[in-house]
Amino acid sequence: MSTNKPVVVYGASGYTGRLVCEYLRELNVPFIAAGRDKARIQEVLDRVPGIDTVDHEVIEVEHAVGPLTELFRGAKVVSNMVGPFIKHGPEVAEAALAAGCHYLDTTGEQDWVLAAQARFGDKYAEAGLLLSPGVAQMYTTGEIAANICLETPGLDTLDILVLWKGFPTYASTQTIFTILTADWFYLEQNEYKQWDRQTKFEIAVPGAHETALAVPWGGTSHPVWFKNDPRVANVKVAGGVFDRAVVQGVVDTVKMVDAQIMTLPTEQRDAEMAKIAASVQAGMPPRENPRINTSVDSVHASGPLGRAHCVIHGNSNYKQTGLLQAYAAYSLLQQAPKRVGLASACQAFGHRELLGQLKAFGLVLDPVLTVHK
Repeated sequence: MSTNKPVVVYGASGYTGRLVCEYLRELNVPFIAAGRDKARIQEVLDRVPGIDTVDHEVIEVEHAVGPLTELFRGAKVVSNMVGPFIKHGPEVAEAALAAGCHYLDTTGEQDWVLAAQARFGDKYAEAGLLLSPGVAQMYTTGEIAANICLETPGLDTLDILVLWKGFPTYASTQTIFTILTADWFYLEQNEYKQWDRQTKFEIAVPGAHETALAVPWGGTSHPVWFKNDPRVANVKVAGGVFDRAVVQGVVDTVKMVDAQIMTLPTEQRDAEMAKIAASVQAGMPPRENPRINTSVDSVHASGPLGRAHCVIHGNSNYKQTGLLQAYAAYSLLQQAPKRVGLASACQAFGHRELLGQLKAFGLVLDPVLTVHK
């Protein structure tokens, strides 16, 4: 069956999928909420206030290229929430391409961004379609800050930090533990360099008299986005949550994985990692409270004769993700993206435009920018 709804939210029963649907409702965009369990999706959507005021439909679909292509046909945008994306993303991206749809997801997996670029980037570009993984607070809000810094000419090095207060959802936890078995890269003189997997950072938290613990977070998508940006030669990213014990747990787990799991056969290794992830987070965290769930995105940009520092304070990082996904879909229904093929949210929609949406919905403050030149 083909659809007359312009947007498909695939994986709508999850924590982030629900938020995407909520913000599509805010923007009055008709959508299909799809996934493998129709009853579960309906149960989730029934708890969304005012959901009956937007045209939507709930559909159960098998996770395979054929059924997904059939479902997507007639839509214009697919918002994919089904991770870990290195495992489950290829079928969705292939189906979206076959159906002639733009593709968005929330991935935190650098290996998936690189794989998507290699396998689908040129094909999406040839079709005039956008392939945009990583449209999420963990990556896009920091990218906005980076691009604000880069409005000052002559800066070529980005030192990016993202911190947030809260606990990962079940899906995010699965993604984090999948990343632990991948290679992680930063950008140095426009070449990918591999992180030492034991790397950790003591971070000075912007706007606070405290430090925090951070890790390379799998390399993140930023080195990929800036790889072919003529303004930028170097990108390193540190990320984490404010709760030091949680990040220390990630550091300890990396050590354990390197010592005990990385030498196992692939199937056994993946099964062990999934088991560990499930033991860490078995269900959904509480709905975000903006007085508690804060975020900080900080970028130091430098060049031979210049410095800039941009900080964006925000709240509710999963809500930021939901809004960014919904606005990206809404924008694609109105006009062509600024770039087709593989592109970040900022490259496709503009960093100032995205910042305006986050501010309009009360999710971030005005950036604090300091420039020395």
